[in-house]
Amino acid sequence: MRKIAFVLSFLAISAFAQDPFAAKPGEAVYGEIAIPAGADAATSIPVAVIHGATTGPVVAFVAGSHGTEYASTVALTRLISRIDPKTLRGTVIVAPLVNVASFEQMTVHLNPIDHKSMNGNYPGDAHGTQTQRVLAAVADQIVKRADLVVDLHGGDLDEELVPYSYWFRTGNAAQDATSKALALAFGLNRIIVEDVDLSNPASTRTLSGYTASLGKMAVVAEAGHNGTVEPRDVKVLIDGCLNILGVRQMIERTPRVADHPVWVGGGARVRADGPGMWFPAVHGGDTVAEGMVLGRITDYLGRPVKDVRAPTAGIVTFIRPVPSVWKDATLANVAPVIAEPKM
Repeated sequence: MRKIAFVLSFLAISAFAQDPFAAKPGEAVYGEIAIPAGADAATSIPVAVIHGATTGPVVAFVAGSHGTEYASTVALTRLISRIDPKTLRGTVIVAPLVNVASFEQMTVHLNPIDHKSMNGNYPGDAHGTQTQRVLAAVADQIVKRADLVVDLHGGDLDEELVPYSYWFRTGNAAQDATSKALALAFGLNRIIVEDVDLSNPASTRTLSGYTASLGKMAVVAEAGHNGTVEPRDVKVLIDGCLNILGVRQMIERTPRVADHPVWVGGGARVRADGPGMWFPAVHGGDTVAEGMVLGRITDYLGRPVKDVRAPTAGIVTFIRPVPSVWKDATLANVAPVIAEPKM
């Protein structure tokens, strides 16, 4: 485990755009990463940095890559005050809202400034469009400082989602063993197993894939549904983050490890054949059989067009709860239940 202590300047090159000051051990500081204007508008990323009184690991918590996945963003804003810098060992970086434009304009999935995904374009480009510049800053100022990155998501405005975390297998036995233990320590009972080919650039475009490609640990967890901020969803995300700090021995906390996890495969996305109105027949978290009706699509006059069926048996990890659909719009994801996976 790498032991580091660093003093964070808030006026580094294209880094934190505030008056310069040095954060001392045992202090929490608040600021932002300034993203200068380029081909499009400037923006910023709000960040809190909590420096422990003693040296130790550096863990980064990131949310808001999709700005209307509100439960995950709210969870991280509330996590900050739950960490006491006087008793913390190591350093915690909290970035609760990466995609500010998405949040402010209530735009699902993408950045409305350049219509790009803030979780699909790592490591970014400091000279690209706003999304690329933001991700380049996250990569340089957050990911590269951290030993472990925890990436939180949740049900967007068009997603009824059941809480789950991910275990990413890279083929590196030591890395995979640690990441599996962290996924269990987060405490959610559903864990999606996803194999990541780090030799394939497409696998390193997400925050978790990029983090893993640097040889660092990544944890991804999701909770919340339909863009709501319900206390139970916020709580499971905060508790999971504190569990991670506990298992890394950064705070005094004994994690409640998921003792009966349900392991599921990555699953099959179900997409619409064309435009129409969608009416789901099941909910996120339901178990379905292959061929079971997930919902129905009608035309704009209410006439049935198609019953949409499950392509496989498994758990509905999320389903679209709103009527609007178009060609290739995601309607649901069904993930098969699998035996506890091997390394």
